[in-house]
This record gives sequence, C-alpha cells and structure tokens, in this order.
Amino acid sequence: MGLGDVRLSRRQGMVATVAGAAGAGLVSPAGRAADREDGRYRVPGLSAPVELVEDRYGVPHLYAATEDDVFLAQGFNAARERLFQIDLWRRRGLGLLSEVLGPDYVEQDRATRLFLYRGDMAAEWSRYAPDAERIATRFTAGINAYLDWLEAHPEALPEEFGLLGYRPARWEPADVVRIRSHGLTRNLASEVQRARVACGADVDTDLVRQGLQPAHRTVVPDGLDPCALPDAVLDVFALAVQEVEFTGGEVRPKPLPDMHTEGSNNWAVSGARTATGRPVLANDPHRSYAAPSLRYLAHLSAPGLDVIGAGEPALPGISIGHNGTIAFGLTIFPVDQEDLYVYELDPADHSRYRYRDGWEPMVVLREQVPVRDGGTEVVELPFTRHGPVIHVDAERHRAYAVRTAWLEPGMSPYFGSIAYMRARSFEEFTAAMRNWGAPTENQVYADTAGNIGWVPGGLAPNRVGYDGLLPVPGDGRYEWDGFRSGDDLPRSLNPPEGFVATANQFNLPPSHQDLGLGYEWTNPFRHQRIVEVLSRQPRHSVADSQKLQLDQLCLPARRIIPLLPDPDGRDAGLARAVRLLRGWDCVESADSAAAALFEVWLGKHLGPDFVVAAAPTVAQHIGSPDTLVLLEELEHPGRWLRDPAARDALLLDSLASAVAEVREKLGPGQGRWAWGSLLHTLFEHPAADAFDDAQDRRFTVGPMPRGGSPDTVNQSGYQLTDFRQLNGPSFRMVLDVGGWDSSVAINAPGQSGDPASPHYRDLAEPWRAGEYFPLAYSRAAVERIAERRFVLLPG
Repeated sequence: MGLGDVRLSRRQGMVATVAGAAGAGLVSPAGRAADREDGRYRVPGLSAPVELVEDRYGVPHLYAATEDDVFLAQGFNAARERLFQIDLWRRRGLGLLSEVLGPDYVEQDRATRLFLYRGDMAAEWSRYAPDAERIATRFTAGINAYLDWLEAHPEALPEEFGLLGYRPARWEPADVVRIRSHGLTRNLASEVQRARVACGADVDTDLVRQGLQPAHRTVVPDGLDPCALPDAVLDVFALAVQEVEFTGGEVRPKPLPDMHTEGSNNWAVSGARTATGRPVLANDPHRSYAAPSLRYLAHLSAPGLDVIGAGEPALPGISIGHNGTIAFGLTIFPVDQEDLYVYELDPADHSRYRYRDGWEPMVVLREQVPVRDGGTEVVELPFTRHGPVIHVDAERHRAYAVRTAWLEPGMSPYFGSIAYMRARSFEEFTAAMRNWGAPTENQVYADTAGNIGWVPGGLAPNRVGYDGLLPVPGDGRYEWDGFRSGDDLPRSLNPPEGFVATANQFNLPPSHQDLGLGYEWTNPFRHQRIVEVLSRQPRHSVADSQKLQLDQLCLPARRIIPLLPDPDGRDAGLARAVRLLRGWDCVESADSAAAALFEVWLGKHLGPDFVVAAAPTVAQHIGSPDTLVLLEELEHPGRWLRDPAARDALLLDSLASAVAEVREKLGPGQGRWAWGSLLHTLFEHPAADAFDDAQDRRFTVGPMPRGGSPDTVNQSGYQLTDFRQLNGPSFRMVLDVGGWDSSVAINAPGQSGDPASPHYRDLAEPWRAGEYFPLAYSRAAVERIAERRFVLLPG
C-alpha cells in the first residue's frame, strides 16, 4: 500500500460530508485568491490609513500611524492570508471542533478544555506587558474586521471552509491567551516511560533510553507503584495537545512526540569576529512541517515600533527578528514544567481523593459542548488541587492528574514576545525575559552597540524533595514551593569566546546545576558542530551563517565509524559497506549512499539491537536508545555491553542487517543508493485527509528529497517507518545587526495560506536548495522588491 492508498483509506468517512459541503454554494474555488480590485479595504477601528506593502516573497510590510493601528492591521492581514489556519487553531485550542466537525470530536474538545487557562484574567494580562490586553484586543478586532469584510464578499472565503461545510468564527481577546495546549510539551510522557522501565527492570536501566544531565540518579518515589500505571493513562493528555485529524471517524489519541525532536539552533557572533565588524545573529527553529508554514513573517512599523521577523500567525507581535536596535532568536531551553500526580480515591466516592490525612473533593466543572447540526453534549471536567484529571482507574481506585506550569498566569506560548520585541538594550531585554513563561527558551541577543548575549527564560517549578523524573503520589508529600525567579537563571553578555550558541543542549553552568530545572536535554551534537565551525572562523559573515544552518555533517557518524572492526571472513557485501562508511566524509547530503546506509543502520538496527542487548526485559518500552549513551558505551564498553568483543559483534551484526534492508529498499548496487531516496519532506495541509486526490495535490507541497538527520545542524527529524521528515527548520533567518537590509530569511513552503496564491508554495524549492531571500527592512529596500500594495482605510 502506498502513501496515497493510506491517505485514501483514512478519509473515506469524510467523503460524503465534504462532497455535500462543496456543492452547498459556500465558496467559489477561485474566490480565495481574489483581492479588492483597487487594493483598498474599509477596516473599522483604524484611526488613520495603514499601508500594506507585500514584497515579492510574500512578506507584508505594515506602515501605520499608531501602534494600536498596526496591531489591528496585523490581525486583519493574518486573517486575510491565514484564516483557515488560525480559525482551526482557535477551535482546537478552545475545544470547539465538534461545533463544526461533529460528535467524533467531543472527546478531543473535552480534553483540550481541561488545559485552558481558567484563572484571574487581570493577573494573566499583567504578566506579559502593561498593554497586553490592549494589543490582543486590537489584534482580534483586526481578525473580526476581516470576517466582516468577508460577509460582504463571500466569494473570497477560503475554500477549506466550503469544502468542510462551515464558516469561520469571531474572536475574543482572551482567545489569544487562554489557549495553552499548543505549547511544546515537556517530560510527562518520559515520566510514564521511565516508570514502565522501572517496573520491568529498574530505574537505572532507563538511562539507556534517556541519559540525565547533570549526572543524577533518580529513585522511585515512596508510595508510587510503577507497575500500576494503566496503558491509557496519557490518552486524554495526548488528545488535548495533538493537532486536528480529519479521519472521518472516532478521533483517537496519537503517540506523544518525543520532546527532543522539536529543537532549534541559534547563535550570535560578536563584531570582533565578523567580516563587517557588526554582529551576526542566526536562528532556525525546528517545528513540525505543514502547509501553510507554522510561522509567518511580517514587518510592523509605527511611531515607536519598527519590528520585523517571524511570529505565530494567530498571535500579535514578532517573536524572532529585530526592531532596528536589537535582534533576538530563540531555541527551547528544556526546563521540566510538568508532573504526573497519582491519587488514592475514596472507594465509596471516586470524586474524593486522599490528601494528607483526609479526603479532598475534586472540583468538577460541567460544560456544554456544541455539536454540529444543533446538538450539545455535556462534558465533565474534573480537577484536583494540582490540575486536570486525565484518567481514572476505577478498578484500582486511582486517579491521575497533570500539574503543569502552563496553567499559571502569563504562560500563553510566545505571547510574551510583545514585551521583549520592544526592548532597546540588553538590560531591557533581560527585564522582559524575567517574566517569560512558555515555552522555556534560550534567547540569543545582539544589538547595534555591538553587544551579544544569552538570556534563558521560563517558569521553573521549585520542587521540594523530588526530581520530577517519575510520577508522584498526590497526597501532599510531593509539592511545588512556588517558582524560580527569572533572576535565578543564568545569562551571559559579551563572552570571551566572541559568540553565543544554543541548540537545546545541556548548557547550565556549574553554579546553576543544583536548581532542579530539569535533567532531560537534547543531545549535544548540533551544538558541538556549531561551536566547532564558529571557533575556527575569525571573520564570520552572513553567508557563513547561512552555510552553517545548511550544514549536514553528522558527529555521531564521525564517532561510530572508526569503531567498526574489519569484517574478516564475513559476507563480501558487508566488507563493501564497511569500506563505503570508512571512505565517507560523514556529510548526510541527499545524494549520499553512505548516509542512507548509516541512518538505516543507526535508527533501525544498531540502536534497537543495543537496547535489546542492554535492557532485554524492557526493550519494548525503550525503543530507540539515547544516542549519546549509545556512543559512550560503544567507545567504552563495560556497563551495558559485556566487553569490546560484544561491541564489535553488535556493530557488524547490526550493519549486516542494515545492508540487507537498504538493498531491499534501494537496490543491490551502492551506486543506486541515496539518502534522499528514503528521507523526504512533505508539507501537508491539516485537512488533507478530508480532500479528494485533486484537492490534496493542490493543498499539499511535496514530497521532495531531503538530507540531514536529527543530529545535524540542518536538522531532519523523521519517522523510521517511512523516513518522512516530521520536523526541522522550515523557517531560517540570518541578521546583519545594524546592516539590516543585508539580512536574509526563508519560510517554507511559502507565506500564504491560499493554495491559489503564488506565495503558497513558491519558497519550497528555494528552501530545499538552501536558498534565502532578502529580509528588507528600510523603506527603500522594501520598495525595491515591492509586489502588491493595499490600503486599509478607517471604517
């Protein structure tokens, strides 16, 4: 069965609904691409006209008379270009999918509502910026103004609404911040996996799956039975955080993503080490791939504000970019913000749970979920003092709840950028990051005065008496004593190395390693390669940063291949494979035969075979090993492998299996092998499974061959089943700090959410080829690449 067959089988249940909607006269297929012929829109709420200049790469440059007007215009433009995307984001996040997609989505709506912010809104708004509520109000007013315009111009309604048979909804300002479930999750799934390994072996064996940094030995908390966790304990949580599936049937929870697969790279290089004498700042966040892109570039210009870069389409402001004085770029700083609590329930009343010496009642909210075609369903939302209840094990009289920093005030992912994007100095930037909540971030910083710096941020729980690595009883013995202050986190300004760089690696200095911020960090290979390259470049340039972002040298390959023994007396094909790998430069380009063999070997044979050798009783719970742990054991066998002879046998036997698989997939001759023949990128529309084949081809971009791996700077996280790339740097940016018009960016597959627009897929091929476009900032530079003009007039 091919990819197309799989997709067809999943969408069969949606066919009748979609076909009926398409014939209901809700939209003209050509309507989405239509713009006002005269380029003028009447927009209620504006105090003066706003000029919108769209450049040839689809980047909107918004010029307004006031900040109020520019945020309203940003919302209007977000709806004009990305309406279906942001409407679906809102519906998923608020638990309103059933209203338009039917009763199959009630359980997902219920799950998502468990993780809405339900606290005091005054405290919520105050955590971001003094004018946070005003900014959100203006932004959502802009979205609603575009919806008003669509009422008068129904032919311009995005065609997805017609195909699926519903209309976009209006927004409230609180919608921007109450949704929390789109943030990147932390270690909840890892806690459960560690408990399963502890049940089948011991807690130390879990180090095969996930090494800990700093060096740390966890223990099973008193009162926790790691063997008692139900199989479905995280199903509700998985439903709450997963994207919308248009499967035409019951919505089922998907496996939670590995928290380490969605990483990022950033660095800032001092002018003392650049060709121009100005700092260079680079960022390429790694997120899941989709069409349209999860990020959107925009330029917001008004008196007192002139900021350009990328943000989340459904949020106001810019989270990655510059404001003409400072530049900023983010990666994930893996602070542990989640804990799974286990409760003993009153056998006579499962609405009560043991807390200290008594029984405490759950708070149960009952909400009506609107269901398509006029019905409603009442759902119950139970909460303990720690957070939402995600599972009840009636047989064992146990309940499970999630405590997460997400639900504290000020934790709307990325919205806090409205504060730091207006900073004018390192001191102001650090002050803005002091209250940063989510996601936990490494920010790199540079400014026109020549400074560079590193400022991590994120709300970090202060756990008392436990480490957060396993579920804990919820009876009062394992609590948070508030949160770490932002001033407790490390930071750096103008380090002697002349650069700062992060890639989600363990980067806590010794002075901060006892704070209990977390022990599960991404492997250091991308960061090590970045430092290796930057350290040997005394005159770094924007072009050098571009080249480094595209770097596909694999450091694990460079460490593993020298360990390969001679395959004396083994199959001749194995000997040829060893020669292929030994002669390889370890660059995982799409056309590399050796890269194809190495990745199949590491991911599907060497890694799993090592797990079976090291932890045979729990191999099914571990799956793939921690690559750093694997490398260290291969280099110094003795803990998990008996001796060097066992290591050598593992290497050759697993390589022989990999050779057989690559031959089966790509042919017997190495001349036909290429990594890009396996690894591929597909930018898929979220509703692709609901479309017919012709529509699917219009909305989906790809597949296209890809190089790299999870361990290369040019990151490619992929699924082993079919080598489809799941995430990576669809957006890249390199800033010439102070020479702003020399900055570059790329955003694949394109800026627009309209498949009929030339900007829906026009950046996919340049992105694949490693190209960038100029990120024009000055008005003169913008005018040189201007393509279309619009004027938003006061209504």
